[in-house]
Amino acid sequence: MTLRIDIGGLPSERLRFAASPLAELTAMLHVLAEPGHHPQHAGWAGDVWSGLRPELAERLREAEFLWRSSQADFLIPARPRPTLAEELDDVDRIDDETYATAALVATCGSNRVPFAAASPLTDATARERALDLAQARGARQEAFAERLLADPAAVRARVRHTLEQCAEAFFDAAWAGVAVRLAADLRLKNDLLKRQGVGAALASVSGAVTLAPDGDCIIVDKLQDKATAAHGTGVTFIPSVFGSPHLVVVHAPGWQPVVQYPVAGPGPSEPVSLETVTLRLEALAHPVRLRLLRTLARGPHTTGELAHAWELSPPEVSRHLAVLRRAGLLTARRQGRYVRHTLNLSDLTALGADLLAAVLR
Repeated sequence: MTLRIDIGGLPSERLRFAASPLAELTAMLHVLAEPGHHPQHAGWAGDVWSGLRPELAERLREAEFLWRSSQADFLIPARPRPTLAEELDDVDRIDDETYATAALVATCGSNRVPFAAASPLTDATARERALDLAQARGARQEAFAERLLADPAAVRARVRHTLEQCAEAFFDAAWAGVAVRLAADLRLKNDLLKRQGVGAALASVSGAVTLAPDGDCIIVDKLQDKATAAHGTGVTFIPSVFGSPHLVVVHAPGWQPVVQYPVAGPGPSEPVSLETVTLRLEALAHPVRLRLLRTLARGPHTTGELAHAWELSPPEVSRHLAVLRRAGLLTARRQGRYVRHTLNLSDLTALGADLLAAVLR
């Protein structure tokens, strides 16, 4: 499954790498709403929640649908600005219908374009559809959707004020340190883009982001089958410290494609592809292969030894071993007349974490 961004004929200068205060604040708000996705920031999240004024804490819960499960597209700017205030000014320039639709997509937890036929601000059927979707998500979502549809200007002003309060409460202090890491990452990315081209720059973003062989498409390894185009507008890449492990992509029609990617931290950072995770899950789905792994976990074995241990024919064992090798769960090494198969314990152990990372990406 992939998300594809068509960049055919796009000049390289239309691929931009830039830091965004608003996108990073959105990543922080997601951490506060879903700390389980970000154990590395659990301490920070706990400190922030304990220090928030009750009024601001309630405001965050009231609007958390804008950044909890998915991020409203207007919170990930296509044209990042130096300051949060400037980016919020740009959000204010978005018309009510565009803003409300983006907010409802996040609030309702639906597919990316649930109201393509008509605006829920002006069309009664679209309005009822939006409220039904929000109601199914819970009372808070329903209340937020009702307020947004009744008085979008008031809700927009309240959301902006909430984000400004977040800046005072915790964002400004965190941004001072984060901005240094983002600037270092941007120097690397822009240098690669200039000196080695688009492919090298994308490879440095994430192993889950690649350039198609013909150079006309950016392929993002995500649990989605979607496509968008960057013709005339370009693609913006925004680094994030608080966003890891998520790879956020703005791809809805009418919005310029934006990719918010995690800045590499200490330790292994190269993601395992969804294809590899799927191969490993499929390999483990067969009871015979699980039995073979049980034996191999005790040490290297030949095909004949495995066949004898489980009363199977050598050809049958060979077929199962081939599946496990293709999934990267085994290695084979010849010693004289014999080929011994060894379990890759580290890859098997990481499968749980790799699966979670692929799903959260």
